Amino acid sequence: MSSPTGEIYRIDWLPGTDVLHGTCHCGREHTAKDPVEMWEWMLAHPQGHQLQGNEPQGNSS
Repeated sequence: MSSPTGEIYRIDWLPGTDVLHGTCHCGREHTAKDPVEMWEWMLAHPQGHQLQGNEPQGNSS
């Protein structure tokens, strides 16, 4: 999905699981089972996560 400003948000379903893997336009990644939780995390940028390089990448809330 792209926002009007050209930012790309990507959410993939991990086959064989109930897990979603999201990648924000800034490069941060997050996993969640709840799609609402995933979108809230994505759209909370920059609250909820820091720019890549400031924190370890991976499952963060």
